[in-house]
Amino acid sequence: MEPTVKTRENTVLLGVIAACEIGFWVILFAGLAVRYLLRRPRLGGFLLLCVPLVDVVLLTATVLDLRGGATANFTHGLSAAYLGYSVAFGHSWVRWADARFAHRYAGGPPPTPKPKYGRARIRYEWVEFGKATIAWAIGCGVLLAMIVMVGDPERTRELMGWAVRLTVVLAIWAIWPVSWTFWPSRSKGDEQAPTPGPPASRR
Repeated sequence: MEPTVKTRENTVLLGVIAACEIGFWVILFAGLAVRYLLRRPRLGGFLLLCVPLVDVVLLTATVLDLRGGATANFTHGLSAAYLGYSVAFGHSWVRWADARFAHRYAGGPPPTPKPKYGRARIRYEWVEFGKATIAWAIGCGVLLAMIVMVGDPERTRELMGWAVRLTVVLAIWAIWPVSWTFWPSRSKGDEQAPTPGPPASRR
């Protein structure tokens, strides 16, 4: 395939990835705006249910490109990684935005900030790492499916490189929950709390 054709195909797929990222947030905020600003919860809920369709569009575009004879490159691996993180963290992003819209426009409770100390922070870090693990599993699963579908090691060499990249990212991500588990930070109140001394002797 000529370099000009490859560049054009890469540009198109990158455009699809960018459009999907933009489309995710557009549909998300459109659904929240309809739900809370226009006071139409059913229609807003329907729009929020359409958010995962963005991932379907991206996956379809990537598969069609590979089945059309394209050699897998950085862009195809990026689409698999984006798909994994979108599926794993998408619900959290929707919940995060929904809580803020509800508080701002519907009198809902203030959004709960992430914990800073103690067991709550440790649990938070492990939950986030669990999502990252799901993203890694989905991304690597999609990469493997692409490799099997193409059936040509020369055309899918870049995809194996992306599996390594995702594994490295997950390993680095593990530093946070592990460090919080073994070296948890304490609040200033806990650090300044006096250490109880021995009981006073009675006379």
